[in-house]
Amino acid sequence: MRVTITDLDHDSWAIEQGVAEAEGVEFQIIHGGKDAGLDPRVKGSNGLLVQYADITAEVMDYLLPELKVIGRYGVGVDTIDLDAAEQRGIVVVNVPDYGTQSVADHAITLALAVARNLSTLDALARKSTMDLATAMPIHQFVDQTFGVLGFGAIGHTCANKARGFGFQTQVCDVMIPQGTTEVDGFPVVSQDELLATSDIISVHVPLIPATKHLFNDETFAKMKDGAIIVNTARGGVIDTDALIRAVESGKLRGAGLDVLEVEPVPADSPLLKLNRVILSPHAAYYSEESYVQLKRRTMQNVIDVLKGRECKNIVVPRKK
Repeated sequence: MRVTITDLDHDSWAIEQGVAEAEGVEFQIIHGGKDAGLDPRVKGSNGLLVQYADITAEVMDYLLPELKVIGRYGVGVDTIDLDAAEQRGIVVVNVPDYGTQSVADHAITLALAVARNLSTLDALARKSTMDLATAMPIHQFVDQTFGVLGFGAIGHTCANKARGFGFQTQVCDVMIPQGTTEVDGFPVVSQDELLATSDIISVHVPLIPATKHLFNDETFAKMKDGAIIVNTARGGVIDTDALIRAVESGKLRGAGLDVLEVEPVPADSPLLKLNRVILSPHAAYYSEESYVQLKRRTMQNVIDVLKGRECKNIVVPRKK
C-alpha cells in the first residue's frame, strides 16, 4: 500500500511520514508542480495527498487501476475533477474543519485592520506625524453592520466573533431554507440585502462555477457606499479588476484579502498601490495548532479509506 504526496510547500512532511509509518504504509513525496500527477514516480500509488496539483481525468486514468483515494490538504477541492473521480470510483477526501478558528480569526483581523485603517495609521506613526485626517473615516464597531456571506463552519465562527466585537451581524447562505429569518440569533437576509446594508462583508463561499467572480462591477455597485470587503475563501470569487475599480473610485472604503486570483500577487499589481487594501499571502489557514492538525488528518483520512475504516470527510462519492 503506497501513498504519495504530489506537491507540498510546507517546511516539513515529518508528521505525514510518521502517520504513514505507524500504519505500515509506504510513503513518498515527489515535490512536483501542477502536473505532478503525471510524474512516473506517482504511478502505482494507491493514495495521493495533493496541495496545488491538478488532478484531472487524464491523471486519474494514468494512475488507475491502483489509485483508490485522493486527499486534499484543506477545504477546497477545486483542483480535483470531482465528476471524473466519481465516474471512476475514486474517493476524494478533504479536511474541512482543521482551520475553522484560524481562518475566522484571520477574517476578523483583516476586517478590523481595514475598518480602523491601520495601514495608514502605521504609516503616519512611522513618519512622526499625527495628521489623522488622511486616515478618516474611522467608525466604531457597535454602529457598523457586519455581513457574513456563506454560513458554513467558518462563516458561522466568523459571525460569532464579529458579534463579540459589538458588530450588528447578519448572514446569508443559499443553503439556509427559504423563509428562515434567523439562525442562532443572527438575522438571515438575501444576498441583495446583505450587499446593500452591510458596512463590512466577509466572504466564506467555495469557488464553484456559480461563485466565480461573484463579486464584480455589478455586485460592487449594489454594495453600500464606503463598505469593506474581506476575502479569506477563494481568490476567484472576486473579480480583481472590478475590485480595484471599486476601491479607486471610492465606492469601497477598502478590502482585506488573504486570497487572490493570481498567487502570489504580481509585483506590478495595482493592488499594491492601494493603501486601504490589506493583503496577506494565503495565510488565513495557518496557526501552529491548525498546521499540525491539517497534516495529520490529511494523511490519516487517506489511510482510513484505503484500510476500509470510517472517514467523516468524504467529498466523493457525493451523498445522494
